[in-house]
Order: sequence, then C-alpha cells, then structure tokens
Amino acid sequence: MEPLPVLEQKYTIGISDVDFLQTLKISSLFGYFQEIASFHANNLGIGLDAISSKHNVTWVLVKIKVEIDQFPLWNDEIIIQTWPLKPKRFEFERNYIVKDSNGNVIIRAISSWVIMDLETRELQKAELIEVDYPNFIENKAIDGKLGKLKPFGEPKVVYKKTIGYSDIDMNGHLTNSKYIDYIMDCFPCEGHKKYKVRTIQVSYVNEALPGETITLSSDISSFDSNSIYIEGINNNGGQIFSSITEIEPR
Repeated sequence: MEPLPVLEQKYTIGISDVDFLQTLKISSLFGYFQEIASFHANNLGIGLDAISSKHNVTWVLVKIKVEIDQFPLWNDEIIIQTWPLKPKRFEFERNYIVKDSNGNVIIRAISSWVIMDLETRELQKAELIEVDYPNFIENKAIDGKLGKLKPFGEPKVVYKKTIGYSDIDMNGHLTNSKYIDYIMDCFPCEGHKKYKVRTIQVSYVNEALPGETITLSSDISSFDSNSIYIEGINNNGGQIFSSITEIEPR
C-alpha cells in the first residue's frame, strides 16, 4: 500500500456513539481519532505490530486539544482526515479535521504522541523509529502549542473511580477515550442539557492501571469565563491527567 500524507475515513454515527441527547459523545470521537491514527500508522509502516516487534515500543497519546463547532447527531455521516507533522525529539504531532456530509469542517484537533518501551515504560526518542514519510503537510488543524494545564483555583473532589476490565486497552492501561467519559461524568445530566463543550484539552501525565482508584476533582472558579479545570489523582497522590473544558450554552 502506498504511504499517504493524509488518510481519510468515513464514519456513520451509531447508536452506541451518542448520548441521551442523540449527539456524538466526545469519548466516541476520541475513539474515532484513535482508530484512524492506527490506520494511518499502519499505512506508514509504523503501526503497533510493526514498532512493538522491531523496537519493543508502543504508541502513547500524551496531549490533545479538540475544537468543536458542531456536534454530529445519531445516523449522521462524517469524514475524518488525519495527517502527521514532522517528528520532534520525542513527540509525534498528529492533526485531525472532521467534516459533515456537505464537506463543512465541524471539528478540529491536534494531538501529541510518544513511543514508550513496553518493558521499562520509559519514553524513547522519535529517531528510534525509521520511517520513509511521504511529503509532510505543514498546516496544523489548530494553531498554537499544547501547553501545560493548571487549575485556576483549588480543585474540589467530585467522585472516585476504580479502573476495571472495561476501562483498559491493549497496552494494559486506561484507554484515552475513557478519560473523557470520566471528565464528562463530573457534570450532572442537567448540566449537559444546558451546556455543550466548545473545546477540550487533555494532558495525559501518567499511566493509570487496573485496580487503581482515581480521584476526580474539578475547579469551577472560572465558570463565568466558561472554563472548567478537571484532574485525576491516583492512589499515591500522583496526577494522572489534567484537562480544561470550555463550554457554551446549547
């Protein structure tokens, strides 16, 4: 298969991908992003099977930012396009755009990935992976950098979640889309009826493993500015993730 600078995939929004408002769940969107990134990595010869067998490493998502202009609905058809930027010392940046059936861009995202040794769990330099990339596309789906996320004030505990079988992926740790479900569960259903997500940015700080209990805390001190900070802390007090969600009225 010829390596493609941009990979495009069509999706139909299924009943298991929407919430009680019949709109696409953000965790489902993250699942789509994970899948198409895997498809493109395979196309480029750096899929999970290839890099694990040759270098004993795996892909790990560390940062992502998503901007949503319009939520797809149940049964809608969408097209997702993804492309990588030139690798940095440790990080591989990947872009996404989502179009509706009329070709209008409704969602944009940029993400940062690293490769992690399967035994030591340590990060490896990007140069470890040798790949003959096609021509790089310099355009980014979202301008700017994915910086460090900090609370606006003092986060307060919302609930605790113990990681189980249904939460983990093939790497044996909490899958990136489940973090989004945990974040969304910090808001009551009435809140979801009144507000929708405009942007969400997540920083995945440490692995979360089965059996661990994550304490979810939120900081709503900047609610008047439509920004909410949410983080997850593990049993030992270490931060698992941090996030900032910007909301707007429906």
